[in-house]
Amino acid sequence: MTSFVPRWIPSLALVAALVVAVPGAALAKTEIHFWHAMTGQLSQALAEQARQFNDSQTEYEVKPLRKGNYAETLTAAIAAYRQRNPPHIVQVFEVGTQTMLLSGAVHPVHELMRQHEIRVNWDDFIKPVVGYYTKDGKLYSMPYNSSTPILYYNKDAFKKAGLDPEKPPKTWKDVEAYARKIIGAGAAKCGFSTGWPSWTMVENMHATHDQPFATKNNGFGGVEGVELLINREFGQKHIGALAAWQKDHVYSYGGRAGAADPRFVNGDCAIYIQSSALIGGFTRSVKFDWGTGELPHWGAPYKKATSIIGGATLWVLKGKPDAEYRGVARFLEFLARPEQQMWWHVNTGYLAISNTAVRNLEQGYHFVRNPKQYTAFAQLTGLPPMAPRAMQEKKAAPARPERVATPNSSGLRLGNFVQIRDAIESELENVFAGKKSVKQGLDDAVAKSNALLKEFAATNKP
Repeated sequence: MTSFVPRWIPSLALVAALVVAVPGAALAKTEIHFWHAMTGQLSQALAEQARQFNDSQTEYEVKPLRKGNYAETLTAAIAAYRQRNPPHIVQVFEVGTQTMLLSGAVHPVHELMRQHEIRVNWDDFIKPVVGYYTKDGKLYSMPYNSSTPILYYNKDAFKKAGLDPEKPPKTWKDVEAYARKIIGAGAAKCGFSTGWPSWTMVENMHATHDQPFATKNNGFGGVEGVELLINREFGQKHIGALAAWQKDHVYSYGGRAGAADPRFVNGDCAIYIQSSALIGGFTRSVKFDWGTGELPHWGAPYKKATSIIGGATLWVLKGKPDAEYRGVARFLEFLARPEQQMWWHVNTGYLAISNTAVRNLEQGYHFVRNPKQYTAFAQLTGLPPMAPRAMQEKKAAPARPERVATPNSSGLRLGNFVQIRDAIESELENVFAGKKSVKQGLDDAVAKSNALLKEFAATNKP
């Protein structure tokens, strides 16, 4: 008996062959939508990292999309979740942590990875970073672009003023003395300026001097009853010094966020305190010889503590099909790999945040060739500001750490933190403009912030 073959079978075979042969007709990858706030070179690096992941496998395609600045991106993501159309991943800056934890919109990273049986050794991540985004011992978001404020200085201006270009100021008294010498020599128009004033001059100054920023363990101990403490003795001392120096250009307030960046890039201010994440951009844009140093300290009676982080993490939002979350988990695992951590650090200036990645960088003499990028690691972890271990002689005794980690330097977890920063910076501007005394400005900043904290506690019960 001759088997019957329908005449349409060869046609289907031909169609199948054509589908395989035409690239555009291949099965589409599952899309993973990733909202972020990066711009310029950082946005390009993020897009390149997504491309690397997309090319590494055939099932998923991460599609990055910038949604505005950090605050705008956070607002857009929460709104999209409420409208039941969220992205899979959103990049949220560190001050949005408490808001995200209590939003009800989050698919915790520790649950995501467990459900899809994808293992990441979070114990290998630098504790000051991973601890910021951990609750009850469990990680809720994936640390991504982490940074900490450091000191940048113009070595050419130092030389012109007769200062040692290899020795940045270590104390605030040094900063004042160096600034006056630089201005006197005509080496720069102003001594120093700052970016992100609340983060660098209030939050991190309290941390690095082991001073509490807020009650209840800086907000880690609960939501209700949290109040700011920045108007106490230390806050008045530090902001008072800045206000006094503002009068004769030792200090020059340059605005919020990165508004003052051009003052350093253009050589107007010889010393600048800003995020370590600017190293990559400064390497491309600054024309003079420059270096980095740790944040200045006031000395005794204050303890010298580690700094706290800035930057952002990646939060996974609820509301997507389970099958798509496996792609999200695989992408996060890809970003956590030491080789990706190293690539991200080298290409952006953000910290490599796994200990394995840092050891690999040390052993490859990266920090020896790029000492500017070592400063942030030393300051954030308490490591001595010295040559990495890979360059030490085996017989040399390990140097004692210069900074210690304390509860006050472990970070801040406050509700309505975006608005709190605005309140603090608004009052700092009043103080620097001479409209208010230091005490009145800080008292008003605390009063406004406490009202915001009370409002958050009333509407966001844990």
